[in-house]
Amino acid sequence: MSTFPPQAHHGILNDADFDRADAALAGTDAILANDYPGDRDVRQPVHTVYVGMDRYTPELPEQWGQQALAAAGQHGGVAGVAELVGLGGDGALVAAVQAKLETEPIEDLRLDAEDGYGHHPEREDRDAVITATRLAEAMQRGLDPAFVGTRFKCLEAPTRRRGLRTLDLFVTTLMDRAGRLPDGLVITLPKVSTLDQVRVMVEVCRRLEQALGLPERRLGFEVQAETPQIILGQDGTVTAARLLGVGDHRITSLHYGTYDYSASLGIDAAYQSMEHPVADAAKDLLQLAVAGTGVHLSDGSTNILPVGEQAPAAWQLHARLVRRHLERGIKQGWDLHPAQLITRYLATYAYFRDGYVAAAGRLANYINGVEGAIMDEPATARALAGFLHRGLVCGAISAQELWAAAGMGPELVAAHARPPRRDA
Repeated sequence: MSTFPPQAHHGILNDADFDRADAALAGTDAILANDYPGDRDVRQPVHTVYVGMDRYTPELPEQWGQQALAAAGQHGGVAGVAELVGLGGDGALVAAVQAKLETEPIEDLRLDAEDGYGHHPEREDRDAVITATRLAEAMQRGLDPAFVGTRFKCLEAPTRRRGLRTLDLFVTTLMDRAGRLPDGLVITLPKVSTLDQVRVMVEVCRRLEQALGLPERRLGFEVQAETPQIILGQDGTVTAARLLGVGDHRITSLHYGTYDYSASLGIDAAYQSMEHPVADAAKDLLQLAVAGTGVHLSDGSTNILPVGEQAPAAWQLHARLVRRHLERGIKQGWDLHPAQLITRYLATYAYFRDGYVAAAGRLANYINGVEGAIMDEPATARALAGFLHRGLVCGAISAQELWAAAGMGPELVAAHARPPRRDA
């Protein structure tokens, strides 16, 4: 005898039940829509290059590309370096990296007024103005990278006023000389350890926007995770996750700082590395903190530079570290020397080229409803599209190669890479 109530096939829940569920979960809906919107529909650079602001000229990116090619030329060219790091035999890979170094050697350039510049109080005002003026010239000549900005000194007491003044001079001079800010402007806030430092940064951005007549939230900033306090606060919580909540939706990315962070935990200099266990522990928490928020995450740098006799070993190390963070879901890192650009692009391009044919086939099967050996769900299909989209944008694969692999164009891939609307 059936134990189901009569007419159960008509359903039990009614509109009043649904309304109560909606009301009870309105707060959750708002949190998901506002704080966890998914990946932003914006390009993430594959790297950030840091140079002292006093060394910047509009020609610097092109010069770095030329210096990278010259360094490769001492070891058989890009093809020779590819062989050295175990990526030889792919002529298309070599050609793509060669073209990248000739046309867009630096995707993201940070004009550094912090560690890469040093302590020069007698001339920092002047250098900040000169740097912004040179960037304005680069903008007018079409020589500014896709992403460019400044890192000023941190908001700790000894450097707070100096750092904020340099930021002020940089932004106001740019507006005065160029009449606008670069589309890809990036401001870096280093050595963050408390929520109050982020709150102050938000207020500074608002003050500059109001004074310069800029739209609200035109000034965003990235946060460098270089202190233990940004990982674990006094209250036992992950500060990085909480600071996103006080960042007024201005925080664009978190950047792991390899050497400051490792040193602060007592790791001796010889063992400080992007792959040290303390680095992985920190980045795991940072990755959890930004998941679903649209805030990007960047790995740090290696200070083992490919120069002189150690160049082959340093290239091998750098290529391996770049591949390592890509496989762990971190799409960006730092580069400190022109010769590192070679392995940045070799390792990055190889990562995408190794997987694009399979990814394109799986995505095409999903879109067309074709059953294959792998049953992909919507979230995985979005990840496949995101992988292909990043590979296309950075130049690792071409639209022709994508079409040959699965009969898809970049526009279709980009559409499927976008996160679904929470309010749909």
